[in-house]
Amino acid sequence: MVMNTEQSVADHYTRGSLLETILNGIKKAGKSVDSIQHEDLAPLDEFHLGGREATRHFLGQMGLTREMSVLDIGCGLGGAARFCAIEYGSILSGIDLTQEFIETGKTLTSWLKMDDLISLKQGSALELPLEDSSFDAAYMMHVGMNIPDKAKLCRETARVLKKGGSFGIYDVMKTSETPLNYPVPWAENSDSCSIGKTEEYLQALADAGFEIQTTSSRKEFALEFFRKWKQKMSVSKSPPPLGLHLVMGENFFEKLTNFLENIQTRRVAPFEIIAKLPE
Repeated sequence: MVMNTEQSVADHYTRGSLLETILNGIKKAGKSVDSIQHEDLAPLDEFHLGGREATRHFLGQMGLTREMSVLDIGCGLGGAARFCAIEYGSILSGIDLTQEFIETGKTLTSWLKMDDLISLKQGSALELPLEDSSFDAAYMMHVGMNIPDKAKLCRETARVLKKGGSFGIYDVMKTSETPLNYPVPWAENSDSCSIGKTEEYLQALADAGFEIQTTSSRKEFALEFFRKWKQKMSVSKSPPPLGLHLVMGENFFEKLTNFLENIQTRRVAPFEIIAKLPE
């Protein structure tokens, strides 16, 4: 059952020609593989609500420092991992179910000459191919909505963290029992959606031995993000050369519109949770 669920998740995100699509976007943006910079890729390679701004706010709470060993669970194309390596000087490992994301992410990392700081690997968050007590910190952004077994997710994360290690979660969570409007960025329908309530995450973390440091809603940030997005779309009438539409596929506008409506109607909201293992 887990394997079938994970395969459906990987299939949802697989595009088949993502690297070629990104290369075309780079050319349209007037850039080349040799001239592309980390900031140029930010609109496309951070696949979560709020992009780079959200990443900065979220990771800024985790106390990351130079040469810390940090795990990015559900790393996607590795955008947040590259940001973390540049911003904090940390050493990053990324895990993601989707092989195409990993292969494309490795290529982007190579273009930016960051291979010595970042390692990306295909794998499951429920069976991390990593040694016990090997990381100082771990985080995930918009990942739990695709993982039914949040208890096992938290246990696996606790296993690979050192004592005193931090675990940050930035996920979209249920705030009512009203069914969601689909498709959304992480699921085409309810069959492939594993969104949970904040209480579910907090219980899973506690059961895995974590101590909760902070829990905060990012609903207002999300609404402001979507307000700016709609304003840009009304002016430009088309997406930029490099953006999340390249990752989300042809129905990206429908997915984002439904996502916004689900927030506005109080069905879901993004939350941040920072937890820590005892020393």
